[in-house]
Amino acid sequence: MSDIVDSDELLRRLRVARDWAEEQRSSRLARQGDAAQASDVIAYGVVRDVLDKVIEPGADPT
Repeated sequence: MSDIVDSDELLRRLRVARDWAEEQRSSRLARQGDAAQASDVIAYGVVRDVLDKVIEPGADPT
C-alpha cells in the first residue's frame, strides 16, 4: 500500500470504490429482508454519498 499514485489514479480508485458501494447497496436493497440487511443498505449508501462528495464536491446530491 506504499505505492505513489498521481491524482488521476487516485480519482480512478475513488470512482471504482464508489461504484462498488453502489453495486453492494443495490444488491442488498433488491434482497432486503431483515434489519441487518437494511443497515447494510444504509451503510453502503452513506459510503457512496461520501465518495460522491470527495469526487465532486460541488455537485448536487443524488
